Amino acid sequence: MISVPKGTKDVLPQDSYKWQFIERTAARVAKTFGASEIRTPTFEHTEVFLRGVGETTDIVNKEMYTFLDKGGRSITLKPEGTAGVARAFVDNGLINGVLPGKIYYITQCFRYERPQAGRLREFHQFGVEFLGASNANIDAEVIMLASTFLKEVGINNVSLYINSIGCKNCRKKYQQALIEYLGKNIDALCPLCKDRLEKNPLRILDCKNEDCKKITANAPKILDYICDECSEHFEKVKKLLTVAKVPFKVDAGIVRGLDYYTRTVFEFVSDNIGAQGTVCGGGRYDGLIAQLGGNDVPGIGFAVGIERILMLLENTGVQIPNPNKVKVYFAPMGEEAEEVAFKLCTALREKGIVADFDHMNRGIKSQFKYADKIGAEYVAVIGSDEIASGTLKLKRMADGQESMVPFDSLIERL
Repeated sequence: MISVPKGTKDVLPQDSYKWQFIERTAARVAKTFGASEIRTPTFEHTEVFLRGVGETTDIVNKEMYTFLDKGGRSITLKPEGTAGVARAFVDNGLINGVLPGKIYYITQCFRYERPQAGRLREFHQFGVEFLGASNANIDAEVIMLASTFLKEVGINNVSLYINSIGCKNCRKKYQQALIEYLGKNIDALCPLCKDRLEKNPLRILDCKNEDCKKITANAPKILDYICDECSEHFEKVKKLLTVAKVPFKVDAGIVRGLDYYTRTVFEFVSDNIGAQGTVCGGGRYDGLIAQLGGNDVPGIGFAVGIERILMLLENTGVQIPNPNKVKVYFAPMGEEAEEVAFKLCTALREKGIVADFDHMNRGIKSQFKYADKIGAEYVAVIGSDEIASGTLKLKRMADGQESMVPFDSLIERL
């Protein structure tokens, strides 16, 4: 038997409605904020991620699925959504259109990493990218969109943490102070962070190694180094979130794991999904479009892992309603009854009512067992007596209550 590849997962028919609920909710909420959907290719030229995500990140160094195609071109399965959206924004001339461009996507992503709860090698993201506006009010709006989405799917037990990592100018001063501090403790850093020290010291703040976390706990705080303009921007973001009654905490340790972030960064975190506690993460990336060959257009966005959302809903006991549940299961007895069941099923389906009937020539007892297994709300037995009278007995499976319903009144009854 051939099994599913490690780090991937089948979405089975009995679970697909849960995914559809998340996707519908994501699209609906995004549209209320003025966003439209974009669909980018599953793979991009590797350069998109080298430029956008950053050559010193874990994603680029260790996690990307990269290969040469038959033309000898380096191709990468997308490990995240933002860089591809930014590329499409430049490539298709949207950069010259009406700004801000408000975009959302639901997509598959691929990273070669150790599979664990909430982390797969093939995973799915709902993401939002608002491109073209530098005002702090759009930062607050994007965070509001994320908060609204989480509430709409039934998640209320998350905490919002925000930070500012400044612009490229004020961050240089901070990076120098960080290098000086960490250099005094270099022997205690993990091998990966020793390598990061000169290339990208901010990434050390994001390291999960316990020894590194002890050292960075007393490291200089970036908020003490950001310039007046960045500080004013961050204060406005906090003020607007307060006005919108979105609770938050400032966490100077948040830097996010990708090189393109600037100024506002944020995470929604839960204690109910194990070690991988971040449910949603995002931030501003004002230099990304320019890095991909476009004009200096600012942007901000976030991504939510759909698998993590589903896991969090399950862990907190939130039930997603199943719209595909069979309303009526017809149990015919005989060929003539089967034709009647087929006709009644067709009439109900034309009105959007989920209906089904026996396809396996089961006996009446077996049909009732099957109806119970698929969670049918009602069962209607059709035999010669029902055909003669034009009336069927509708049994409610939850409590066994029965009622006689004429064939031509069935739709109205339901």
